[in-house]
Amino acid sequence: MTPLQTLSGALEVDTDCGRDLKAFARDVHSGLFSNPKRLSCRYFYDAEGSLLFERICRLPEYYPTEAEKMALEEHSSEIADLYPAPPTVVELGSGSSYKTRVLLDSILSRHGSARYVPIDISPSILRQTAQDLTARYSGLRVTPLIGEYEEGLGRLEKEPGTGRLFLWLGSSIGNLDRDEASRFLLRLRAGLTPSDRLLVGIDLRKDPDVIAAAYNDSLGVTSRFNLNILSRINRELRGDFDTNTFRHQAIYEEAEGRVRMYLVSMREQSVPIVDLGVEIPFRAGEAIHTEDSYKYSPAEIHALAANADLVLSRHWLDSGGRFSLNLFSRR
Repeated sequence: MTPLQTLSGALEVDTDCGRDLKAFARDVHSGLFSNPKRLSCRYFYDAEGSLLFERICRLPEYYPTEAEKMALEEHSSEIADLYPAPPTVVELGSGSSYKTRVLLDSILSRHGSARYVPIDISPSILRQTAQDLTARYSGLRVTPLIGEYEEGLGRLEKEPGTGRLFLWLGSSIGNLDRDEASRFLLRLRAGLTPSDRLLVGIDLRKDPDVIAAAYNDSLGVTSRFNLNILSRINRELRGDFDTNTFRHQAIYEEAEGRVRMYLVSMREQSVPIVDLGVEIPFRAGEAIHTEDSYKYSPAEIHALAANADLVLSRHWLDSGGRFSLNLFSRR
């Protein structure tokens, strides 16, 4: 990650677009020649994908955003009071920081100042968010980092710091299977000091019809969000996907507690990707797996903490009991 620029003495942005494009090309090639075919959900979030996801978060069917925001509104003062001095707040996958502002309001009200380090892979969304926050909060120093989670965290490990609050909201942990989630939290734990805390938003198991509707909205925004990954291949790798010949599919598997998302080819076809020098064959009905979203029971959350050698010190729900905020610390 190399410095790009600093704005108003408070905005520091890192990026390396050439390296990111090479990684995208490598992963697309590998994923589309796999059996079954797959594309990583990390590539949803280019500028267009990030805007579509912001629209998803405001859909009536997509309950996680509003439920998590409600939980933050009810408990952000408790979280702010845990810190005797102004904390550094580090957020993984920050996006527009829509819900995070609730927590920043409480922290600034309690302490008067704070540092906020949003980490995200979308330069355009992150830049706009950082500018909005520095304009809104005079006591907030914003230091955004563009990149994958572990890149940003690696940068932070070089800085001395204690009493930090790490945020991983939006049930992003659900994109990892349960073993991967434990391993990722274990890696996060290695960078925590005894006075640091980690706040993780985790979606809960619930009525399967409610979950299914959240990923199959009536306006089709989630469908466009899923299909955008094919449009991104067209834009960045000179692919020739006709998105009208693929359909979005999201299935909730109750026994596994997960939603699986796919893009399904509606006919037999062959798609050239010029920059990869390949043509990708598809059978009629063949699917590309794009995302999983795991839901948790309270017992599974406790097991997650134990497997990552973390202490679950606080556990809050929204008033409807749909979504959980979980505060972890080092054992």
